[in-house]
Amino acid sequence: MPLLKRGRLFLLFKLTVVLGSVWMLSLLNELRTDWSLTYNWWEYTDVDDGPEKECNCAAILRGETKAVEKAKLLVLTKDFHKSVDIPDEYYINATKDCRNFKLSRKYLTFPLSKEEEDFPLAYSMVVHHKVQNFERLLRAIYAPQNIYCVHVDKKSETSVFAAIMAITSCFPNVFMVTRPVSVVYGGWTRVQADLNCMADLYNASTEWKYFINVCGQDFPLKTNLEMVRMLHSLKGQNIMESEKMPAGKIWRVTYVHQVVNGQVKRTEKLKEPPPFNLPILSGSAYIVVCRGYIRSVLEDDRIQMLIEWGKDTYSPDEFLWATIQRMPGVPGSTRPHTKYDMSDMNAIARLVKWQWLEGPQESLNAVYSECNGHHVRGVCVYGVGDLQWIISQPHLFANKFSANKDSIAIYCLEKYLRQKALAELR
Repeated sequence: MPLLKRGRLFLLFKLTVVLGSVWMLSLLNELRTDWSLTYNWWEYTDVDDGPEKECNCAAILRGETKAVEKAKLLVLTKDFHKSVDIPDEYYINATKDCRNFKLSRKYLTFPLSKEEEDFPLAYSMVVHHKVQNFERLLRAIYAPQNIYCVHVDKKSETSVFAAIMAITSCFPNVFMVTRPVSVVYGGWTRVQADLNCMADLYNASTEWKYFINVCGQDFPLKTNLEMVRMLHSLKGQNIMESEKMPAGKIWRVTYVHQVVNGQVKRTEKLKEPPPFNLPILSGSAYIVVCRGYIRSVLEDDRIQMLIEWGKDTYSPDEFLWATIQRMPGVPGSTRPHTKYDMSDMNAIARLVKWQWLEGPQESLNAVYSECNGHHVRGVCVYGVGDLQWIISQPHLFANKFSANKDSIAIYCLEKYLRQKALAELR
């Protein structure tokens, strides 16, 4: 049987298993002769769209000035923001009927291919606000063979916690972390949130192949199938930023830090050297690692000592994973020699535009062009004008997006990814 036909029959079978109703069986009989019905059913169309549909996403993704400028003007209007803002209460009410919620939001509740089904992924999702961002991220990365741990900051508003808990309750493979913490920016608890999800994911399933951590303002740049193929080709290696600590960051691991009134403050007390005189590397909070790396994080005595040492540093999430990645014996790791250094632009785990590295397109000193959105703590919150550049990059995810500021950027990426995922079935 031709591979393409086998793939279609696999999808038909999964649809039957998942939805299992009389009307679905009737529809599947029609689909045997008209595959376009399946394709159109799961595609995002104008019938589903909100006010963003006034924009031409295809032209925006090509970088056409007229389309980009029209979108930029649209997101500036008060009426547009009112129409796209979704209150937390909507999700609490909508998820009372989980089946309808998943159908109306067009979640892909069946594996799109045997290849993806055989290579499940594990996600840690750390969130503290913006439920709409979270739900759209979950929908974009959701697949029933994957597993998702969601950590909601204990300081989050009650409506945020209730809405996210309601969403997760609709999926058997999405769950709330067993031990949530109150996250302090720049403090140890940001690491602890991921550690707690790592432990839950590791204990919940033995099947998943790679771990990916995301925050609520991330968004994927690749389909699940593209990610699976990229990760499979790594043959157990990890992907993350890991390079020599810049001189301007050394103070973070040199002095003892304390949390005072919800903020991390540096003291004048010097820290002891790291255990085993490990070289402390600089990196990112976001990683893509094999299951063996997670096992080492949870069980390796050397790493447990490094974790204890790092608890009173500043922003330990930006050195801990990078340092572990260069430790001998850790699955998927590389040697600490500078030849193995990996910058964020080459690591492909996360695409971030830092304000001080931006510049004019013609500048040889700029790492990338200027942000077309706005900045938060020096990080670009992407706008529609960034999309052409974003989708040309090899990274798996990009950070940051905001549905409150520019929902069109997310909307166009959603359509782009769903169209690619469905086109892979044809």
